[in-house]
Amino acid sequence: MKKYENFCAALRNLEDIYGYQEPYDNVVMTGLVGLYEICFEQSWKMMKEILEAHGFEAAATGSPKFIIKTAYRASMIWDEDAWLAALRARNNVAHSYNRAVALDIVRQTKERFYGLFCKLREDVEAGWLQE
Repeated sequence: MKKYENFCAALRNLEDIYGYQEPYDNVVMTGLVGLYEICFEQSWKMMKEILEAHGFEAAATGSPKFIIKTAYRASMIWDEDAWLAALRARNNVAHSYNRAVALDIVRQTKERFYGLFCKLREDVEAGWLQE
């Protein structure tokens, strides 16, 4: 599945976030926020594609929030609140010109979201990829 491959590539890139420590200069922080945004985008688009392939008609809406809720109901993801927090962080990327917002996104990614994405990959590999 192409979206699965895209997500895995984005996740591998996101791992680079651990190679940088505070204080971040503007270029590094912008890049780290961008890596988060790309990985989040690829994650929900992958969920959408897989859910549709498994017959979840509700996944056709295209709304990231609805896809997350559908994935939770389908037991593709296990922590709906964490995924909704990740969505809020993605929505805040537009405000990452504000250093506090950008720093919060980077910190949450290191502390919470990277692990969330890794768990998604594990669970998808364990039971959602069709032959």
